[in-house]
Amino acid sequence: MKCSAVLLALSAALPYVAAHGFVSQVVIDGVAYEGSEPGSDEGPSPIRRVAEIDPVKGASNPDMFCGLKAQVAEVTAPANPGSSFTIQWLGGANQSWPHAIGPLMTYMTSCGEAGCDKLDASDAQWFKIDQAGKKSNGDWVQKDIMARASYSFVLPDNLAPGDYLMRHEIIALHLADSKGGAEFYPSCIQLRIGGSGTGTPDNTVQFPGAYSDTDPGIWDPTVFNDDDKYVFPGPAIANLAATDEQVGAPLASASFHSAVSATATGKAPTKTSGAGSTHVSSPSGTGSSGAAPSANAASSSSKALCRLKASATASIYPRHYSRIMRRILHISS
Repeated sequence: MKCSAVLLALSAALPYVAAHGFVSQVVIDGVAYEGSEPGSDEGPSPIRRVAEIDPVKGASNPDMFCGLKAQVAEVTAPANPGSSFTIQWLGGANQSWPHAIGPLMTYMTSCGEAGCDKLDASDAQWFKIDQAGKKSNGDWVQKDIMARASYSFVLPDNLAPGDYLMRHEIIALHLADSKGGAEFYPSCIQLRIGGSGTGTPDNTVQFPGAYSDTDPGIWDPTVFNDDDKYVFPGPAIANLAATDEQVGAPLASASFHSAVSATATGKAPTKTSGAGSTHVSSPSGTGSSGAAPSANAASSSSKALCRLKASATASIYPRHYSRIMRRILHISS
C-alpha cells in the first residue's frame, strides 16, 4: 500500500473527542436557517432535531429515516425548483465535523397532501437528487466538510410543487473495512416547493430498506487503497437531475465554500451573502402559505461545476488511540 494511503488511514482514525456530528445550518436561496444541537431545543427550524450526535448503526435501523429519534420540525421552509441549497455540518459543542472518508448523498420524498408532520415512514418514497464521493485528485469531498467547508447543490428544475422532506446524509467510512462498521448520519429538512413543475421521479426507495450492510460503498474492504473506485450505495440519481460522472453530483450544481454563519445561534433566517444574493427573509411556518424565494440566484450560481473555495477554518486532528492502533494493525496485516 502506498504511503499516502497509510496517512489517509491514520488521519481518518483521528476524530474529535465529540466523535460525531449533525447538520447545523441550511441556506436556501441565501436565507439561512439554524439547526439545534442534538439534545437541545434552540428554537424553531426546518431541520429536524436528532436526539444525539452519534451515528445510526446498521442499514436496517428505523432511525435511517431521518436520524436518531428525529423530531418533526416546527418550520417548513419555502423553496422552488432550481433553488440553491448550502448545508453546513458540525461536530458536537461547535467542533468541526470529525470524519474525512465517505460520501454525501441527498434524497427527497413528497409528503403528500397531509403534510410532512403526518408522513408515515413506511409510505415515504425517496428519490436521490445529489451525491458526491471522491474528487478528481482522489480526495473525498467529506474531507472538505471536516475543514468546515459547506456543501452546495440545486434542486431539480422540474420538481412538482408541494411539501417535501429532504434527507441529506453523510456516510462515514473510516471503519467500513469491517462489516457493519459504516456510520450513517441522515438529517431531514422540511420544505414547501413552489413553482409549476410536473416531474415524476424514478428509482424511488424506502428508509430503512434502500441499503444493506454488505452493499458496495457501505462495506468496503479496500476503502483505504489509493486506487479504490467508490461505488455509491442506494438508487441511481433520479431522472429529474442530470449527473456529473466524476463525483455523481447534479451536473453544474455542486460546490464547496467557506462556512456561512455556521456559529449563529438564532433560528430565524440570518443575513447572508451566499448563493449570489444578500437579503433577509422570514421562514414559512408549517402549514403557512406564500411565495417561495426566487430561483434566479440558484440558476446563476449553478453555472460553475464542482468548484472548491478556501475554507474558513483549518482542521485539527485530535487523538483517538484505539482507532489509530486498529488502522495500523490493519495496514500492516
